[in-house]
Amino acid sequence: MESAPSNINKGNTGKIIFTTGRLLLACIFISLTSCKKTVKDKNTENRETVYRPDADLNLDKLIADCEGQLEISVPKLTDLSKHPRLIETDSAAWQEVPNNRLVWTSGFYPGILWYMYDLTGDKKWKKEAVKRTEVFEGFKTITEHHDIGFMMFPAYGNGYEIGDKKEYRDILLTSAASLATRYNPHVGTIRSWSNKMHPRWKQHITIIDNMLNLELLFWAARHGGDRKFYDIAVKHAETTMKNHFRNDYTSWHVLEYDSISGEVLHRNTKQGYADNSRWSRGQAWGVYGYTMVYKETRDKKFLDFAQKITDKYLSLLPEDYVPCWDFDVAGDPEEEKDASAAAIVASALLDLSTLAEDKKDRQRYYKAALKMLKSLGSEKYSAVGKADSFLLHSTGAKSLGHEIDVALIYADYYYIEALARLKRMKANDQLPEL
Repeated sequence: MESAPSNINKGNTGKIIFTTGRLLLACIFISLTSCKKTVKDKNTENRETVYRPDADLNLDKLIADCEGQLEISVPKLTDLSKHPRLIETDSAAWQEVPNNRLVWTSGFYPGILWYMYDLTGDKKWKKEAVKRTEVFEGFKTITEHHDIGFMMFPAYGNGYEIGDKKEYRDILLTSAASLATRYNPHVGTIRSWSNKMHPRWKQHITIIDNMLNLELLFWAARHGGDRKFYDIAVKHAETTMKNHFRNDYTSWHVLEYDSISGEVLHRNTKQGYADNSRWSRGQAWGVYGYTMVYKETRDKKFLDFAQKITDKYLSLLPEDYVPCWDFDVAGDPEEEKDASAAAIVASALLDLSTLAEDKKDRQRYYKAALKMLKSLGSEKYSAVGKADSFLLHSTGAKSLGHEIDVALIYADYYYIEALARLKRMKANDQLPEL
């Protein structure tokens, strides 16, 4: 067999090698491109499927539920001399009480309306809020008790901040000055109650609830008020931190001080199960109060304390994160819940989740807040289709025999405040990294 000419073999071989090389390079390029695309697709898929606990919480629905409840209740609440206080267990409509100087709950209903305006931008809620706020301007001179903070700040404070009602500034400054008159420098706290109305105690009374009234003083100090407002608020927080809490970071409800020496005379309760029990809303007031004090002062001792009492509170909670009205009777399934305590703490925890320094702490507090809001918005606690409130199953004062397993106006207030805070956190990209 004759061989092909050698020059032809060499030429064909060169072409074959060249062509094969080009094909090999093309395959390598396609392979690398495909790999990069696969990695990119997997990374994209991973980013898209990262679980966030807030994905389980339909915030828009919860807000819509609240607005729907107000659409039902507002047309019924036409007497401007009264405000809604509670809905009894077997009723659907709000029970109204007079806007009296001695009734501490008057500010919560207008505060709810201000938050609904904040959440929706619908001016009808602003109009209603203004109408319900301005009927008790005269309360700015209350000096008979400490509750002027609860009465004025949810209404006038939110009106100033949310409704841009700058004319409310002077009303708030006068209110702060009125509250400051109850400060006793010998004790280092604001006197909460009068002895005439609470004759069990004979001298200076301070209750844990009073921590919330400090917000009025801090606000006033930041808006042109006397510097002493700030100093009084800080001293009250320091004294309460020292005397009002047990070694396990739970609190008493009522302390009686010697008005002259400042010595602690008695530690008691009025709304808890027993003097030494852990009234759940009292613990909630502490969590909210010290979170707010740190937010206002940025003093690390208050952050540390806020986290310690928060962690203790969380350790006592049942599975649904809505506590029994007193932690010391929580073992009895017949004892009533207190949704108001859960709402107060949920709102506080959203703030704390933006203030805590440790990433894991921020995540813990945020997840706990979401769990509380999810429970409160569930069929078990939501009043939708059952009553005119947002929430059911709060307990105001079982030890006194009233407001047991009812809807309470301040439960609704702190619940809608929490929803507003969560929406604002989302809008401002303040959600903790998870």
